[in-house]
Amino acid sequence: MSFLCVRKIPSPEEIKKLIPLENNLKEIKSERDAEVKEILAGKSNKFIVIIGPCSADDENSVCEYVNRLAKVNEEVKDKLFIIPRIYTNKPRTTGNGYKGMFHQPNPEKSPNIFDGLISIRKMFIRSIKESHLTSADEMLYPSNHMYYDDLLTYTTVGARSVENQQHRLTASGVDIPVGMKNPTSGDISVMFNSIQAAHSKHNFLYRYNEVNTTGNPYAHVIMRGSVNQHGKNIPNYHYEDLMRVAEAYNKYDFPYPAVIVDANHANSMKIFSEQPRIVQEVLNTRKYNCDIKNLVKGVMVESYIEEGCQKIDDHIYGKSITDSCLGWEATEKLLYYIAEQV
Repeated sequence: MSFLCVRKIPSPEEIKKLIPLENNLKEIKSERDAEVKEILAGKSNKFIVIIGPCSADDENSVCEYVNRLAKVNEEVKDKLFIIPRIYTNKPRTTGNGYKGMFHQPNPEKSPNIFDGLISIRKMFIRSIKESHLTSADEMLYPSNHMYYDDLLTYTTVGARSVENQQHRLTASGVDIPVGMKNPTSGDISVMFNSIQAAHSKHNFLYRYNEVNTTGNPYAHVIMRGSVNQHGKNIPNYHYEDLMRVAEAYNKYDFPYPAVIVDANHANSMKIFSEQPRIVQEVLNTRKYNCDIKNLVKGVMVESYIEEGCQKIDDHIYGKSITDSCLGWEATEKLLYYIAEQV
């Protein structure tokens, strides 16, 4: 064996007991969980906006950002359902680079997963307490999800994970909505296979236990663009792309068809400043076609306090150390614009 044990990590139950969620905050989460499910089920006309940093790397700046969102939310909450994007695991295509707060609670120090788990729970709980907004994270590692599943209102399965069986089966046992991204190839049949798996009941091995799941009826599509064989980004947020997804949904008997459009990644060619234009097109498409309006329930945007990105050792407060993000001024303007248009 080439694995060298660094330390034994406590179970999810032990970590939750160590850093618990207070009862009044549990009520906030329960109410928000119910509301986002109503939107995805078509019982509410609110528009979902999942928005925040590419990766959460600093508790203070993340919580300040979420508190800013909360102030805007008070003005637009009759139109929008804002979900802060607090991503604590960062996928790395080659395996190199900053892997998120889960691995490194301090990006300039060595990995420490135990400290990462503690830092993540403290950050999520502080965010809920101060803003009364519950957040979204990516299920990059299925076995990690249990360490903070009691703190989230939304989770995603990424483009490189959506074909993985363990992600699909785990999504079937999650009790919050799960957005399944199209794979980097852009093959939407792969994405729909993943959604079908998440909707179904399963029996499998999960964290040393044999488990049964009942299926997740709120698993749905996230369109994030694709990459062709030559490495070129291919967007898939246009009218024709959304109509193709609508037609694909007709082949299934899913109770709550829904699409979230990711305005960044391959859809923006990773040009962060293109995100508002992409959101504008999606909103215009919803106005043009009622079927698309009923299907497209929201957008996902990468945004932080300062625009762009930086190197880890630049130490600019509220600026991404991974992919580039919209700055706050553009973010605030975009949120008000979306609220006016939906």
